Amino acid sequence: MTTEVLRYTAFSDDPAGGNPAGVVLDASGLDDSAMLRIAAELGYSETAFLTGPPQGLDGPPGRAFTLRFFSPKAEISFCGHATVAASVALAERIGPGELVFATPAGTVPVSVSDTGGGLRAVLTSVEPHTEEIAGADLAEALAALDWPAADLDPALPPRIAFAGARHLVLGAVTRERLADLAYDFARLEALMQRLDLTTVQLVHRAGPDTFHVRDPFPVGGVVEDPATGAAAAAFGAYARELGLVPEEAVLTLHQGEDMGRPGVLTVELRPGDPRVRVGGAGVRIPA
Repeated sequence: MTTEVLRYTAFSDDPAGGNPAGVVLDASGLDDSAMLRIAAELGYSETAFLTGPPQGLDGPPGRAFTLRFFSPKAEISFCGHATVAASVALAERIGPGELVFATPAGTVPVSVSDTGGGLRAVLTSVEPHTEEIAGADLAEALAALDWPAADLDPALPPRIAFAGARHLVLGAVTRERLADLAYDFARLEALMQRLDLTTVQLVHRAGPDTFHVRDPFPVGGVVEDPATGAAAAAFGAYARELGLVPEEAVLTLHQGEDMGRPGVLTVELRPGDPRVRVGGAGVRIPA
């Protein structure tokens, strides 16, 4: 049996921008080893695999699915850009509107709209939280990154943030610090495996609601993720919990510029709702 693997980019309307993801719309005939093999052969940071919904998943008829994510090295609990990619791929076939996904991290609703210039998907995260990072672990992360402690922005305290997957958030005091990324792959990977981290999100604040971000992803087998929706959701929770932004806010995250794949992620925070909404464009990558 030949499995059709679609290629989409998320968080950009340009196939050469954003974060590419594989999408398998019918993975019902694949076991875990086959999904991992497909993800490894494709080589993108993640590939999304869809099957029918589990019993009890509440969603519109014909618009609810099980969604799993595989990097070239392992299954991931949640991936934002692959969720956006899969949602756009589905919307091209069954029309824009509401979708619901059962993911390993929990239920993730997505709304897809036609903007007139293309499709845009907005996902709603599972309930997020943040936690402190031990001093020794922070020191090891900085050593692996080759960042002096003075390069950390004191206004963006280091934290581990979760919104479906765990990410270490580190603030860069200058844009130049963020742009200069050359880290010890094996050393950072070992720390991330021990702390169960999916990415390290490096952040520079460019304005009250504008940020530049980069996401090393050695545990996924790639040096850097070009646009990271799960980390964007975690960062939104982090920024709100630490009082860095208002309770109601729309944040713009620029990612991928330093890799030559610019993308834009929109992070929305709503009063009274702990969940975080992350949105962006998506488009198919020509064969």
